[in-house]
Amino acid sequence: MLLITRRDGERVRIEESSLVAGKVVPAAPARRRGPAASYEELARISARAWQPVERESLGRWELRAAAGFTRRANSVLPLGDPGIPLDEALRAVRGWYAARGLPAYLQLATGAEGTQELLCAEVEDRGWIREVTAELWIGALAPVADREAPGVRLSRTADEAWLSRYQRKGAGEVALKVLGSGPSVWFATVPGAEGAAPAAIGRCVVDGRWAGFAAVEVDPARRREGLATTVMAALAQRALDEGASAGWLQVETDNAGARTLYGGMGFAAHHAYHHYRAPGDASEGFGGRFESSRSS
Repeated sequence: MLLITRRDGERVRIEESSLVAGKVVPAAPARRRGPAASYEELARISARAWQPVERESLGRWELRAAAGFTRRANSVLPLGDPGIPLDEALRAVRGWYAARGLPAYLQLATGAEGTQELLCAEVEDRGWIREVTAELWIGALAPVADREAPGVRLSRTADEAWLSRYQRKGAGEVALKVLGSGPSVWFATVPGAEGAAPAAIGRCVVDGRWAGFAAVEVDPARRREGLATTVMAALAQRALDEGASAGWLQVETDNAGARTLYGGMGFAAHHAYHHYRAPGDASEGFGGRFESSRSS
C-alpha cells in the first residue's frame, strides 16, 4: 500500500499495483480575481487584525492565548520551523495551553502556495483532530467602496450598542481587547429602532494595503435589505481613505449566504485554514467557532 497526501492535507492509501506514475506536486496559487498575495503575508496580516492578550514564540511558531475567546486568538500559528523536533514541539504546545486551562489548538492552512499540507498530515498522524475549517477570501477594495452606504456610523471603539448586536458573547474585557486590536480598527453601526439593538454592525482593520472585514451581522428581522452590503461599503470607503487597496475576510465553509454575498462583491477564496485540537483536549469554553464575516 502507498500513502498519498492530497492538497488539503488528507492522507489516503492506494494499492501500489494501481499506480502508473507519480510525482510530488508543489502547491500553486489558483487563478483568481483581485490582488495577489502569499499565504504568509495574509497569515501575518490576519493575525495582526485579531491579536491575543498573551503570546510566546517557539521557533517560528507563535503560541497565542486570550482566555478562550475564539480559537483564532487561542491557537498556535506555525509559520516555519519550531526549532525542535515536531513531537517535542507538540508536547510543548500542549503544556503551554494546559498551564492556562485551555485546549491546545494549531491553526494550519491548505490550498495555496506555501501552505501546510504536509504538517496537516503529520499532526493528523499523531491524533490531532481537524475540528473547524474556514476559508480566507481576498478581493479588490474599490468595487466594494463604490456602493452606497447611507446611515452608517463609524467609531474607533465597540460601544454598548455595537456589542448588543454582536453574536459572540463572553470573556468580558479580554473580548474587548481582542476586538480593539489591530493597526487601525473601525466599527460600523447601522442604528435600529429607538431603544433596540443596531440593525447591522461590522468591523474592519486597516493594515497597509489590506483591509480585513469581520463581525458583519444583521438583525434577523432586517435581512435581505442590503444592510450587510451597506456596512461593507462604509468600511471599505474608510479603508480606501487610509490608503488600502485590497480586502480580506474569513468565510465559514458552510455559510452559503456569505459566500454568495462576498462572491458578488468580487472576493474569492485564497486558501483554507483549519483548527486542529490536541487529542484528549476538551473544546468547551470557546465563544463560538471562530471570527468570520457573516452575511446575515
